[in-house]
Amino acid sequence: MAAAEASEASAVEEAEAPVTTAAASTTPAEAVAAAAPSSSSLARPAKLPLARVKALVKADPDVTLASQEAVFVLARAAELFVETIAKDAFIYAQRGKRKTLQRKDLDNAIEATDEFAFLEGTLD
Repeated sequence: MAAAEASEASAVEEAEAPVTTAAASTTPAEAVAAAAPSSSSLARPAKLPLARVKALVKADPDVTLASQEAVFVLARAAELFVETIAKDAFIYAQRGKRKTLQRKDLDNAIEATDEFAFLEGTLD
């Protein structure tokens, strides 16, 4: 029984050990794709539809082609942006003893965070 526990413990240690790869030979898109959670993961239940993101990218007259990796990276960046601003705005909703985000919560998050300075005045 102790031998089985020891082998399980070593298997856990091996699973937790960092994996090194040849980072110099991978492109940034490959690194993002490798870091993306698998489809079986529940970490990202709500994804932006890639077809819609691609349609938005192609709506720009300066863009003629958009690779699937570029569309994926843009979609992921948009998801992270929305998640970040929503979390910041939710803090202000909680301070107001509310669970529903309101426009004033977004305004407060934009004003309080330097990262969102480019959004000041957009909700007016």
